[in-house]
Amino acid sequence: MNDIIYFYLKTTIFVLGLLSGTTSVAQQKQYQIRTIAFYNCENLFDTLRDPKIYDEEWTPTGARGWTKEKYEQKIANIARVLAEIGREENPNMPVIIGLAEVENRAVLEDLVLHPALRKGNYGIVHFDSPDKRGIDVALLYAKDHFILEHASQHALYLYDQKRPTHRKRIYTRDQLLVSGLLDGEAMHFIVNHWPSRVGGQKRSSPNREAAAALNKRIIDSIQAIHTQAKIITMGDLNDGPMDASVKKILQTEGEATKVPPMGLFNPMEKLAKAGYGTLAYRDAWDIFDQIILTQAFLQEEYTTWKYWKANIFQKPFIVQSEGVYQGYPLRNSNNEPGFSDHFPVYLYVLRAW
Repeated sequence: MNDIIYFYLKTTIFVLGLLSGTTSVAQQKQYQIRTIAFYNCENLFDTLRDPKIYDEEWTPTGARGWTKEKYEQKIANIARVLAEIGREENPNMPVIIGLAEVENRAVLEDLVLHPALRKGNYGIVHFDSPDKRGIDVALLYAKDHFILEHASQHALYLYDQKRPTHRKRIYTRDQLLVSGLLDGEAMHFIVNHWPSRVGGQKRSSPNREAAAALNKRIIDSIQAIHTQAKIITMGDLNDGPMDASVKKILQTEGEATKVPPMGLFNPMEKLAKAGYGTLAYRDAWDIFDQIILTQAFLQEEYTTWKYWKANIFQKPFIVQSEGVYQGYPLRNSNNEPGFSDHFPVYLYVLRAW
């Protein structure tokens, strides 16, 4: 029982409206709360040369001068962020963490063993992707709360449209599906890092729409077995909540009350419309990092895990405090390890206890 997190809510109209969208008054209840997060780590590479990928710059003799000391500082930086996500409402670390831009399993093992994260007792799910830079997606799970039952990687097949007579494959990140029991309740997580905007947003959009179509097929295949499956798809989509890949292919809704049965709710849409962002380019902010969930998380009762709220983690220590990029994410600079060029995102789920 000591590891159960209790969350107390007062019986006020305001709080009940916040949690359930109603204005009725009920008796005081106890709630469990869990945090689920995603973070693009921006080039979490070790210092070793891997001849199978393009990682030369992330070595001691490479362009980045990536030494053991710099690597250890990068690990410490990422660990600090992950350990603090969601602490405003939940004193414990996230139970599920999706990650992007990690080189291999070895860097993940170093990460979960860092003192800042060690007490989280995290397990690792990782597969090598065919991405030429060698960056992968991964998932960390708190073994005290999540029982892993299934993990699989799903390849995205893209081809260079400029060569119709010789179809050359564009290698990118696989999508990672992880299924298991979160405190006894079945749940599924998909971790994404969709193709970049190299060549321009419009020209590269078909690649992300293809990634969205693959993501939708994975979700549909789960819902075909269980219509009320609780599925969370998260990642760096390289598109915002209003772009075609998200709105037209995934068919997300930004308002919980408009989500149809088996539909997808995107809480990041409201944040984007309010002007918030997870990354910036030429002072234009967007939310590429998103956590999207199925309608099954929006049920009326709190007898099972239910969505509460989502946010962007933007504490001062990961924000540029001066210079032309003041306010931007504090990324690597002058060959020194920073945090990332993205802010993490997270959400809470609640359950009555």
